[in-house]
Amino acid sequence: MTSRRGDAWLELVQLVAQVEADLGKVLQARHGLGLTEFRALELLARAPDSELRMQELAGQLRLNQSSVSRMVERLERGGLTVRDLCPDDKRGVYTVLTERGRARLEGARPDYARALEVALEAHGGAKLLAARAAKAR
Repeated sequence: MTSRRGDAWLELVQLVAQVEADLGKVLQARHGLGLTEFRALELLARAPDSELRMQELAGQLRLNQSSVSRMVERLERGGLTVRDLCPDDKRGVYTVLTERGRARLEGARPDYARALEVALEAHGGAKLLAARAAKAR
């Protein structure tokens, strides 16, 4: 037997999974980006000098080192990022957002925002977020 909190948690996890699946479909179909790739570009765009150490990017995306390396390799093949060695520590590697990557991100942002609103509404997330925002006031 599960608790009400456990039931609510499962409902939230399912909601997030549904919204993320919808977002991923839109980004892939319209921009050739996976959801994690979009998030990586977004994190890089917000970072100082549009660059992050690979392990920092992995941590922010909650990916292991191998997964982030494969993802960055895909982004590099598309010309969206480049790798750069850390000047202070030659073992450290940065991934850097390119102008092409910034342009792809800028093009994808409006579709992401619209898809997020549609998905939240479709899956009941809009009510949940509104209740959370009201509680925070």
